[in-house]
Amino acid sequence: MKKQKPKADFLFEVSFEVCNKVGGIYRVLESKAADMVEKYGENYILIGPYDLNKNKGEFKQEAPGEEMEKVFNELEREGINCYYGRWMVKGRPRVILIDFQDFFGEVNNIKKVLWESYGVDSLGAGKTFDEPVVWSWATGKVIEKVFDNLPEKSKAVAHFHEWLAGGGLLYLNERKSAISTVFTTHATSLGRTLAYNDVNFYTEFDNIDPAKAAYENNVHPKHQVEKRAAEKADTFTTVSEITGMETENFLGRKPDVVLSNGLNLEKFLTFEEIVIKHRLQRRRLREFVVSYFFPYYRFDMENTLFYFIIGRNEYKAKGVDLFVKSLSKLNNRLKEDENNDKTIVAFFWVPSDARSVKRQLVENKEFFQDIKDSLTGAMPEIEEKILYNLLYEEDITTENIISENYLFEIEKKLLRLERDEESPPLSTHDLADPNDRILNSLKEHGLTNEERDPVKVIYYPIYLTGHDGLSNLSYQEALEACHLGVFPSFYEPWGYTPLEAAALGVASVTTDLAGFGRYRQTLEEKEGKEGVYILKRHKRPDSEAVADLTDFMHRFSKFDRQGRVDNKIEARKIASEADWEDFVENYIKAHNKALE
Repeated sequence: MKKQKPKADFLFEVSFEVCNKVGGIYRVLESKAADMVEKYGENYILIGPYDLNKNKGEFKQEAPGEEMEKVFNELEREGINCYYGRWMVKGRPRVILIDFQDFFGEVNNIKKVLWESYGVDSLGAGKTFDEPVVWSWATGKVIEKVFDNLPEKSKAVAHFHEWLAGGGLLYLNERKSAISTVFTTHATSLGRTLAYNDVNFYTEFDNIDPAKAAYENNVHPKHQVEKRAAEKADTFTTVSEITGMETENFLGRKPDVVLSNGLNLEKFLTFEEIVIKHRLQRRRLREFVVSYFFPYYRFDMENTLFYFIIGRNEYKAKGVDLFVKSLSKLNNRLKEDENNDKTIVAFFWVPSDARSVKRQLVENKEFFQDIKDSLTGAMPEIEEKILYNLLYEEDITTENIISENYLFEIEKKLLRLERDEESPPLSTHDLADPNDRILNSLKEHGLTNEERDPVKVIYYPIYLTGHDGLSNLSYQEALEACHLGVFPSFYEPWGYTPLEAAALGVASVTTDLAGFGRYRQTLEEKEGKEGVYILKRHKRPDSEAVADLTDFMHRFSKFDRQGRVDNKIEARKIASEADWEDFVENYIKAHNKALE
């Protein structure tokens, strides 16, 4: 991608997720920070909300300097308290965090301006609207004051992310500021709401009145701020082609520039390290699977593949429904295949309202660990006997390397491991909701972990922290352990998870309704070595998508080891095409366009 030089002297980038880990925008800002600093140096300033608890470990406060302190003192008299420092990520960019609690008394005056100047109907809006609007209005004031104290004839761009920061852009517009503006919609508030309500708006654009639909779904204040910010921005951007379709129909403006989300690949391992990590984490995940299933029945772990879906609990939007239906069909297909020797264990790493870990799983893990500890303790003696037998050129048999007493003790421990129940549980935890949608769907589609089922499922309804007492895998370690990630999303403005999986050398499935999926379609695809497979969902019935996903998961299960390695190599290659070193150029293009 052609390198561009910024035309702006100063860049202010505003988001509610600066030093505030909430969702995907945090990942965007954090991962590209070093590249932005490389472009703008110390003249790049991020602005976010101040929250002592959420900012802890993210923000290092520093003295603001004489000019900045003067600005902060002026703002403090208006109730806007500013904290200056560094975001503790690569690049250590300058940051201003705003405590707006003393400014909150202005909420009605701000909403009055938004109504009179921009038609934003926020009379009945509550805290989830009021707080971001007051904070973002304060960001506009901060940027204005800082800009007024810059050297004469300085050129500045203010870049605002999502409707939560839209108030700042509208403040600058209201003040007829000389600061050029960029607005980025990562996902429209209306599109997200419709998707979560199972509305297939991609086929219904012509039949949807956005203003009316926003009122019907009670998101009209957010939608109106978002729409006005998109209209008034000097440059309007989105994160993907598919989101551009959404904004054109719901906000009335096509994006001027598409800002694809990238990764800082320096943070990820080399391919050689990836292979080593996969073996290590796969071994750990296998141990968990053995403790989960083997008390009930056994299967060949050497011929077992791990598929997974991971992310927010959005049943339809994230394609959990398609994954369940496709696994069900795959289960039936493999049952009918007399030559099938594979077992598929499918993980649903989807947080829900989980209570405690199921008691039998805690017991299973303890019994399994006891057997493992016994084996570990006996290994020095066993290794010694094997060595001596090799030196004496004697046959190595069970009898001459393992004592009868040891085998007897192990046999007793194996009996303790066995359980009377017919099948393992579907979920690792007891759930607060007896009608949990995922759990009910698994049962409805016959995924019940019976011994004869080649497809097993584990619903893991908690965040992967690395110390949950079960698999004890972190998010990244879980991905590294698996063979295939399945993300058949209906609504996914970008979709970081398949890209992160690719960077870790893990093959995956995404869709042509995901921003990353659309980007993947622009790259060459090799049959059998897709690395990232594109499931076509746009304007297609779910039944066809389910059939295609089933076919691919079945085909993937038939790959030999070399076939899976080829997919790992291709996945990593695809990830290398999405490095921030290249993608950040689109940001410079958007900023320069705003100045023009």
